[in-house]
Amino acid sequence: MEIEFIAAGAALPEKSALALVVFEGAVLDGAAGQADAQAGGALARAAAAQRFTGAKGQVLDVLGAAGAADRVLLVGAGKKDGFDDVGAEHAAASAYNAVKTCGLTTLRVELPAGGSAAHAALGVRLAAYRFDRYRTKEPADKKPSIAKTQVVAADADKALGAFAPLAALADAVAFSRDLVSEPPNVLYPAEFARRVKALESLGLEVEILGEAEMEKLGMGSLLGVGQGSARESQLAVIKWYGAADKSAQPIAFVGKGVCFDTGGISIKPADGMEDMKWDMGGAGAVAGLMHVLAGRKAKVNAIGILGLVENMPDGNAQRPGDVVTSMSGQTIEIINTDAEGRLVLADAIWYCQDRFKPKFMVDLATLTGAIIISLGNDYAGLFSNNDELSANLLAASGAEGEPLWRMPLPAQYDKNIDSMIADMKNTGGRPGGSITAALFIQRFVNNVPWAHLDIASTAWKKPSTVPTIPDGATGFGVRLLNRMVQDKYEG
Repeated sequence: MEIEFIAAGAALPEKSALALVVFEGAVLDGAAGQADAQAGGALARAAAAQRFTGAKGQVLDVLGAAGAADRVLLVGAGKKDGFDDVGAEHAAASAYNAVKTCGLTTLRVELPAGGSAAHAALGVRLAAYRFDRYRTKEPADKKPSIAKTQVVAADADKALGAFAPLAALADAVAFSRDLVSEPPNVLYPAEFARRVKALESLGLEVEILGEAEMEKLGMGSLLGVGQGSARESQLAVIKWYGAADKSAQPIAFVGKGVCFDTGGISIKPADGMEDMKWDMGGAGAVAGLMHVLAGRKAKVNAIGILGLVENMPDGNAQRPGDVVTSMSGQTIEIINTDAEGRLVLADAIWYCQDRFKPKFMVDLATLTGAIIISLGNDYAGLFSNNDELSANLLAASGAEGEPLWRMPLPAQYDKNIDSMIADMKNTGGRPGGSITAALFIQRFVNNVPWAHLDIASTAWKKPSTVPTIPDGATGFGVRLLNRMVQDKYEG
């Protein structure tokens, strides 16, 4: 998608659609009023005839209106006093979605006064994402025809400057979505690690640990998950030293990267198992975050740790009843081999805090189906031992439109993961399943501010209800973590 910022009144190119963003009440003023006047009031008449109110997400497609555009769209932005950067993104994305396959080649977006042209451009970039590398046949009318988006800006040069870090963000979200969308026969742990290693071209430092290195470190918890797979488990360590003081204490992010999850010996039902290719969504989000930090040259030292495994049920697979020893020295009784993500995180988190001594750690994981039961498909669960870190995450969540909801970590539930024969067991049963999973992870955190984001509810959308997110992989977490780093931790 080519993005261009232009001045108001510039001539429209051939084969173009004009999107006019209007507020609730459908008052056609500013650019919309001028276009309506040029069309002899046709836009106002069409709005009245179609009951267009300007509500958020409403799009009215007007054909045959006088003027240079082949099509004119009225795009609702909701209440004027609630219009923010995310609102600009969603309005522009809604316009793109309405005309992307119509046969025209250019979309022009005109926002109300004060709207962010840079964020409107970001909205189109995110909405235009497609994962189509395995399509060999597709009808022409199903392929997007819009190749360029022009966004009207009061100062085109200023808008272009503001868009530069957002373009880096869009690239990173696309990278994360690509990882999560790949089929599991293509993206297995070693291939995931190779793709992360390639990010060194952005200035990141990447180390890859194989099974021999992890065995020397005592990572029995992580390695137990992958022992039933023909694919070797990996630990990717991604480093970005962007602070003025390269030796300053870093911040850290840890991602669950189960590239495919059959459930192991505790095998999942066949129905829907194909979706378990996205059980590495947490690692995909952390990889995307490190991508954008490097892409926009963030002034911070940051570490990303990805635990990359496959959970498969062969003759060497981990069994219910096994006891494994984690890197921390704590022993874990395996009750259910489908409660595997927390086993991966246990060693990855311990390694992270032991080696890098970070200011805080945030882990992301498609960890539990229970979080979907608790929060539905729009909110990710936030669990934390630190109120300040939680507040920072929630603020970034609200600003970026990636919703979090803080969940409790009640001490009385911790006994549910006590084991009769080991230090703990890897599941506490169905009641409060997402909570006991978080409590399990917390046992591997040593006096470090820590937050766990259970993104099982948000890593994949089918269907999507957000205009900037096509069906499939969302890249959830990249935006909110980038925003938190930008607002709170850059020097």
